[in-house]
Amino acid sequence: MSKLISAQARTAENGTAQTPAAAGPRGGVDWGKVFAFPNPVNEYSARITAALVVLLSLATLLTGFGWGLAVIAAGFWLRVLFGPRISPFGILSVKVLTPWLGKKRLVPGPPKRFAQGIGAALSTAAAILLAAGLAPAAWILLAALIVAASLEAFAGFCLGCAIFGMLQRRGLIPEDVCEACNNLSLRRP
Repeated sequence: MSKLISAQARTAENGTAQTPAAAGPRGGVDWGKVFAFPNPVNEYSARITAALVVLLSLATLLTGFGWGLAVIAAGFWLRVLFGPRISPFGILSVKVLTPWLGKKRLVPGPPKRFAQGIGAALSTAAAILLAAGLAPAAWILLAALIVAASLEAFAGFCLGCAIFGMLQRRGLIPEDVCEACNNLSLRRP
């Protein structure tokens, strides 16, 4: 009962319906809610998160501290799996910096999740390469990640989203994964 009341309180505060993750249809865990990713996504939140990734990645590259790669990879995995709910950069972007900026432009969520997945793969591969003693290869992957995140943060071009669109046009990602991506009339200006 207290979970229901607190969910109603969160609904009143945030203006969004939220139910406890443990309250599935039969009383078990609702895994769909646990691994939910927002759709749509505020593009400005995504760009701010990308800028934070660029800052941490540059600091890691310039200092050579390998622990930075682990932190970057963990952040990407948190965002891929759970959206911005438990990622420190996601929380900072969505709850603090974007509201302070006061801008909103909604874009489809599935391409952003796909882009986070590419970031997770690159940063994880870089961390593994560094741990295997292949530092030059790790730093090259991190540099590629910096370029992609910089495009998102400073130019508003999501490379992962462009790859998602290309794969969807070729039929490798089903159209129903993102209706707004394949139907131009559903896209916002």
